[in-house]
Amino acid sequence: MTKHSLPVLQEPASSLRADGSRNAVEPADVAGHFTTRRRVVFAALIVLYVALPFIKFGGKPAVFLDIAHRRFHLFGLSLNANDAWLLFFLVTGIGFALILLTTLYGRVWCGYACPQTVFLEGVFRRIERLIEGPRSERLKRNAGPTTAATVARKTLKHGVFLALCFGLAHVFLSYFVSLPSLATMVRESPARHPEAFGWVVAFTVVTFLDFAWFREQLCLVICPYGRLQSAMTDRDTVVIGYDVARGEPRGPKGRTGAGDCVDCNRCVQVCPTGIDIRNGLQLDCIGCANCVDACDEVMTKVGKPTGLVRYDSENGFAGRVRRVLRPRVVFYAVLGAIGLTVATFAVRSRVAFEAHILRNGGTVFVTDATHVTNPVRFHFVNKGDESVTIRVTDASDGAIDEVPSFDEVRLGPAESRYVNVLLRVPHAEMRRGLRARYRFELVGDERERMEVMLPFLGPVGERP
Repeated sequence: MTKHSLPVLQEPASSLRADGSRNAVEPADVAGHFTTRRRVVFAALIVLYVALPFIKFGGKPAVFLDIAHRRFHLFGLSLNANDAWLLFFLVTGIGFALILLTTLYGRVWCGYACPQTVFLEGVFRRIERLIEGPRSERLKRNAGPTTAATVARKTLKHGVFLALCFGLAHVFLSYFVSLPSLATMVRESPARHPEAFGWVVAFTVVTFLDFAWFREQLCLVICPYGRLQSAMTDRDTVVIGYDVARGEPRGPKGRTGAGDCVDCNRCVQVCPTGIDIRNGLQLDCIGCANCVDACDEVMTKVGKPTGLVRYDSENGFAGRVRRVLRPRVVFYAVLGAIGLTVATFAVRSRVAFEAHILRNGGTVFVTDATHVTNPVRFHFVNKGDESVTIRVTDASDGAIDEVPSFDEVRLGPAESRYVNVLLRVPHAEMRRGLRARYRFELVGDERERMEVMLPFLGPVGERP
């Protein structure tokens, strides 16, 4: 059987060998203004991720997805399970906003704000460098014989990784259970809270395998966003690229006819996904700008202008003018604006309570000498975090007798209540056809209004 090689280059840090097997990437350290900016963004985002359950909006955490009680709190907005449809428009708006950002500036989300990048590059790889040393030492140690020092370093590293993943699992869990409940769970036996303990263990294992071993493969193999990059970008999108006209042909400084690229491979060595940016725009590029800082550092040392590798569009690298406003930008902007506008309108017009009229199981109507009776249940739900009084008014064409009679219902925060009622209509009214439906108008404390209705059922001969 003939063995075929894949059409890839044998690069020093490539994540893929020619036979298709994985070559673990060991990126080198890099310094520069883009690296500094990323570290500041990483630190801010990590603080935000950890602090969100502690930040209060209206007495509730900024983000609290209380799945057990089907209550969701997002920056002061409290939703129940029946409000989930609102999230469709919000997610749609955010999704198109991200697509618009990609169309304008490439994978800036991946390089600066994706949680995978934030924690891998901002935390775990920095710990790895602290314990195992710079890239050259790590490569030498990995290629050499297994020694006690090597085992000790790797054991310490993975122990720290595991502890961090365990801590992150608890932070993740705090988004779904209240912080007091989480504190109680931590102090008590795991057997008292098997579901929560199972999620912590699963999250710890998954994140540990990701940050300790899988790493860049999540971006290259699993993440669909990177695979869709080619459909969202065009020749006017700002990406990280190599100025071929200026850099080629490559060669050492001082060689006659050589371009500015001294072929040091420094841009490849610092890449967290192991690509050579000089080969052009690639799906594996996450837009982190490590290669920009690395190349600028080399250009400064050899006395050449910086920017050989830089942020620019393909048209910019070709010497043409970059267009900012173009059809796809307008299209994505309009779709994103529609989604966010509809979400805003839907949230602002949302009523703080919910009501339904339901038929009881079994007999749907009862008739006697004077009246037809429908046994029903009113279902009232307070979707807010404050008590609410709901006033109930008969809005039908004429009076309907309610037994027992009620004109308001008071509900506590997030309370749900059923009220059993017998609705009675005289036979004479049924024959005149005035009770095809019964309707009730409900008004809350903030003057929110809604109407509920249901057909009134009776003997066939008396139906209108």
